[in-house]
Amino acid sequence: MGAEVEAQTYSRSARSRYRELLADSAEQLRAYLAQDGFSERGMIGLELELNLVDEANRPAMVNADVLQTLGEHGFDPELGRFTIELNHPTVEIAGTGLRELEDSLREKLLVAHEHAARHGAFVVPVGILPSVLGDDIVGDAWISPGNRFAALNDAILTARGEDILIDIHGADEHLSYYAQDIAAEATCTSMQIHLEVTRERFGAVWNAAQCIAGAQIALAANSPLFLGSRLWHETRIPVFQQAIDDRAPEYARQGVRPRVWFGERWISGIEELFAENVDYFPALLPEQSEGATTTGRGAPLLPELNLHNGTVYRWNRPIYDPGNDQREAHLRVENRLLPAGPTVLDMTANTAFFFGAVRYLVDSEENPWERMSFRAAADGFYRCARQGLEASVYWPGFGDVPVAELLDRHLLPAAEQGLSSLGVDQHCIDRYLGVLTGRTRNGQNGATWMTRTLARLEEGGLARPDALGQLVGLYREHAVSSAAVHTWPLPQ
Repeated sequence: MGAEVEAQTYSRSARSRYRELLADSAEQLRAYLAQDGFSERGMIGLELELNLVDEANRPAMVNADVLQTLGEHGFDPELGRFTIELNHPTVEIAGTGLRELEDSLREKLLVAHEHAARHGAFVVPVGILPSVLGDDIVGDAWISPGNRFAALNDAILTARGEDILIDIHGADEHLSYYAQDIAAEATCTSMQIHLEVTRERFGAVWNAAQCIAGAQIALAANSPLFLGSRLWHETRIPVFQQAIDDRAPEYARQGVRPRVWFGERWISGIEELFAENVDYFPALLPEQSEGATTTGRGAPLLPELNLHNGTVYRWNRPIYDPGNDQREAHLRVENRLLPAGPTVLDMTANTAFFFGAVRYLVDSEENPWERMSFRAAADGFYRCARQGLEASVYWPGFGDVPVAELLDRHLLPAAEQGLSSLGVDQHCIDRYLGVLTGRTRNGQNGATWMTRTLARLEEGGLARPDALGQLVGLYREHAVSSAAVHTWPLPQ
């Protein structure tokens, strides 16, 4: 959903015509997928959403100014005026590709820091900025300019027909309020990884990604605070799901699928996911395209189907990219469940785990999706979002097992084998999986560091709002270092 749209509202006839175009596009995709020619180049694609804060460590609503000076460095606006997004060029995973990704990310973030500083702002990679408070996301000062953001907001509110309930129970604290728009979604910043896949392997790759989703989120949890409340280890998961839920409560109770969706079954091919998109989800932005219908290489462009796919927020999203005159069409799994941050080293390590674990599960004969229910994978995902590395999950051959134990005994060694089969340099494997092993064994990811630090600051006499500001300041200092989060000290 990164492309701009022309309109903010759409007529009934436009919606009817769009429905027809979606059905026709799904048939075109199904026919095109029956052909050969989809490649798998072993490339890493990555998008990274970032927060902007001022000198007081509060949200800085200056993304337009920062982006204007950033120019051609690969950054774009995000939904909130205090957020920007980096679209990182693809790099090859084989050899030292992961280290090249780490170095490139660090360089690009330094550029972003330099340009943000010109406007009195700092860049913070974190799943939800702890210092965002309720007053920051009321009215219309929070939303970035552009039709696509306004149209998305209007479409969800119109479909829902009433205010949006945000209701999240943490272990010790509870947050509940009615939102008049989708502003809460603007607080959610993620790191999205793209894995290129052949048509034949897509089903297995997507299934594998769903299987490890719980372990992924437990390892990387970095969003324990929302609007001043301490909630889930990865609170971004329920905030995102609730903030853009276009269902009236009655429809939710009837079992209508939510817009932010883990899914409900294992698949055999990508066409099944696009068929679900068309069958289950009304169009939010029925924008119709004109002009060419195929690339110079003959691949169907399918702009309506791809735009619609961008408004169905699966944690592992299918991507059909038609390519262009120079690049053939290809398929990708877009892994969307990871939060941004804490450091470039941590984020590269999280990327290594995803690529390595998925590769191992697809290439080995383990095939956990054939030996566990889809519900078990979904339940594990949400438990890990709530409890982080303290959660337990189900895994074939292990039964119900603490996720930290599963990672240490099985999934991290499996990821090492997968990275080796991808041709990744052993020094890179040791560097990044060493970070994850350290994080798993001492139990400190971004979420636990933040909650422990907040407790220390409040024990020292700071009120919650002041403690949140100081927390962000400490986080900001550590985030620009080369030290992985599991080594960050707590304040004395």
